[in-house]
Amino acid sequence: MTKVGESTDYLLGFYMWDNFQYIRLLKTLSSMTLNTLRNGASTVSLGNLVQCLTTFIVKNFFQISDLNLSEELTVGKAIHQHIHPEIHSEAIWLCIMIDGSTENLQCQTARKVLMIAHAKVWHLYNDHFRPTQRGKLSIALSSHWIKPQRMTEKNIKECQKSLDFVLGWFAKPIFIDGDYPESMKSNLSSLLPEFSEVEKKYIKGTADFFALSFGATLSFQLLDSHMKFQQLESISLRQLLYWINSEYNNPQIFIVENSWFVSGTTKRDDAKYIYYLKKFIMETLKAIRYDGVNVFGYTVWSLLDGFEWHRGYSIRRGLFYVDFQSHDKKLMPKSSVLFYQKLIEKNGFPPLPENQPIEGIFPCGFAWGIVDNYIQVDTTPAQFLDSSVYVWDVHQTKKLIKVDGVYTSRRRHHCVDFAAIRLQISLLQEMHVTHFHFSLKWSLILPLGNLSLINHTLVHYYQCFASELLRVNITPVVALWQPMIENQELPVSLAKYGAWENTETVQAFVEYARFCFTSLGDHVKFWITMNEPSVKNLTYMAGHNLLKAHAQVWHLYDKEFRRSQKGKISIALQADWVEPACPFSRNDQEVADRILEFDIGWLAEPIFGNGDYPEVMRAWLHRINSVDLYNFHLPYFSEDEKKLIQGSFDFFALSHYTTTLVGSEKEDAVKYDHYLEVQMINDITWLHSPSRAAVVPWGLRKLLIWIKSKYGDIPIYVMANGIDDDQNIVHDKLRVYYIQNYINEALKAYTLDNVNLQGYFVYSFNDKTAPKYGLFSYNANQYEPKPSMRHYREIIDNNGFPGPKTPELLCPEEVVSCPECHFFRTRKSLLAFISFIFVAFIVTIFFITYYSKRIERRYK
Repeated sequence: MTKVGESTDYLLGFYMWDNFQYIRLLKTLSSMTLNTLRNGASTVSLGNLVQCLTTFIVKNFFQISDLNLSEELTVGKAIHQHIHPEIHSEAIWLCIMIDGSTENLQCQTARKVLMIAHAKVWHLYNDHFRPTQRGKLSIALSSHWIKPQRMTEKNIKECQKSLDFVLGWFAKPIFIDGDYPESMKSNLSSLLPEFSEVEKKYIKGTADFFALSFGATLSFQLLDSHMKFQQLESISLRQLLYWINSEYNNPQIFIVENSWFVSGTTKRDDAKYIYYLKKFIMETLKAIRYDGVNVFGYTVWSLLDGFEWHRGYSIRRGLFYVDFQSHDKKLMPKSSVLFYQKLIEKNGFPPLPENQPIEGIFPCGFAWGIVDNYIQVDTTPAQFLDSSVYVWDVHQTKKLIKVDGVYTSRRRHHCVDFAAIRLQISLLQEMHVTHFHFSLKWSLILPLGNLSLINHTLVHYYQCFASELLRVNITPVVALWQPMIENQELPVSLAKYGAWENTETVQAFVEYARFCFTSLGDHVKFWITMNEPSVKNLTYMAGHNLLKAHAQVWHLYDKEFRRSQKGKISIALQADWVEPACPFSRNDQEVADRILEFDIGWLAEPIFGNGDYPEVMRAWLHRINSVDLYNFHLPYFSEDEKKLIQGSFDFFALSHYTTTLVGSEKEDAVKYDHYLEVQMINDITWLHSPSRAAVVPWGLRKLLIWIKSKYGDIPIYVMANGIDDDQNIVHDKLRVYYIQNYINEALKAYTLDNVNLQGYFVYSFNDKTAPKYGLFSYNANQYEPKPSMRHYREIIDNNGFPGPKTPELLCPEEVVSCPECHFFRTRKSLLAFISFIFVAFIVTIFFITYYSKRIERRYK
């Protein structure tokens, strides 16, 4: 806010409309106006009224405020009844209370007289007061914004007509040529009173700036539906400012009223109000900076809560909270006051140092990966495995005809028989990733949930896929189980009888894990027990058993397989960041902390913490159960189970996609969680994907810092991070932006916050298995790399974001660095066979040479 006495090119302020004081003021003004009328003044008597107010030295006059031509008649009546009855018939006051009907000739005449009244006041001030007071004078016009239902020429013209009828009715005569918009003259014909040439010249240019009101009540809720012309309303202030700038010859614009509203039950943590305010001010700034709109001031409506037109006290719009039920009507500042105060101090939204990108690189051996939840499995046998004999009918059908009863000897299956593997491996090589993360399908490997029936073909496919990855120096990262919608990706026999709520599922999972370690352990050294178990879909008992199953599998690998296979294993949790909606609110911070414990700490605390559930969870469930609203029981671990679960990890693996805002005030019933007493809030200024996922890169850094502060300096892998995009867009700019900024925030966590980050994986591999998320598009059996894939590859090749001052990182070469080494290491049987042939050949040569010499000596 500009200090008193200083000059400024931009004004920020607030607007106060105390309705009770306003009505008392109207009484006083009506009496003064009546006396003027009795003394023979004309009907356009507001000019005389200004003379009564010249004792107030002000620099900006809004002579008629919030002139929205679609106001309801009933609103005006509530005020008009307090004005002296002798001036009821004067059109100058009648304009305040008429609605937007175009069928009433009296209303149209009233509006014409109102414009002439405004012009008279402006000329009065310009001729007699401006030289001494050096102020500015205008008329405040309220408007909506409208967009076409479909982008057709007809709908666009209807939108123009809507703005002409609401805003242009007064704006065009005053700011352009003294006459109505052409769309109004052609549609209203004889209903619209005409201006004489003298009146046009008198009205034209009678405003020193364009005073605009844009808000929920005046701009939208009181707008006559006929004024929309069957088009769609929008709250885009930026587009309205651009339209005014283009339509009215780039006028100076002062936003004299702007805000939104919150529920009347909302008290001091008015997060929704803050984010609407943030949106409007951001759009104003964009209009100034990018569109060249000349906005020199902004005013918030309003200073304090009050009577809100036809909605009474059911909504609130003030920066200060008023308890209307209390005797003293004490004023208390809301969170929006602090937000607006900080915004004024900074004069906008200057770039924050912590949000600026940094230069640097990740450590040697950093895991650069890609995710495909379930790889494309195609076990169709190759033609070389067919033992049948065929005859080619070259004379008639030109086809192969199978010879019945004749077969050749069968050969063993080889990995080259799976054509789908070669294609996927080639795409992964094109990305330059070092790791590839996918999940096994428990329900297909063991259809009955036990070892009585094994899908050996599928297991062989997984073995081949993992071995081929190793051959091209890509480390397979394999999850034993990942929940899906259908049967949670469990064998039917387990899903049918309670799934994870049944303790038998725990033992079945351990048995399944042992089989996978035995079958795939030679090729897989990086294991995930469970990938992204959804806490939203878990009961407390299911989560309890899931933790015990994970711990038993971890100990199984640690005791029986780690020494020979030399791998590592952990669990991967979904971890989106949760931010308090009001950064100044202690209540919102408590809510955010509670949600983090329920969303992440529920499964993380027993494993990475003290072996038991978070205290916040137990305390909260005890509280809500005590009032008999719910009956949720969080199970208890025995001391042996705590010891079993605690520390059952080799690293912290997490999936992160977005950030959520939460508040304590109930505002929107649809987005309110009664169980956790939390209101989900949306920051409408954030960038969002087509599925409405917020793009908030700094949330990843905050999450990584939170994990480090809570669970210590443990190795962390971001196992999945990605965003959806429009499949029809060729250049996926959103995903490019997403990957660039999220990885940079991960770099900040590593370099600035000393987080032990060891890997980052993008979600997802291709659109075939994860539509809209892939780095490769898929169409008609063809994969095409997207720009985001090339951008990610560039980051991988640079190992981050090196700059001119970034020191060169010399990484030691890996012990196994060539594909040939992997080739022989993963094909021991082939190597043994070749060795046997080689030894047999040497022995044969030796014996041939030996006996040849003996024969020669015998004949000599």
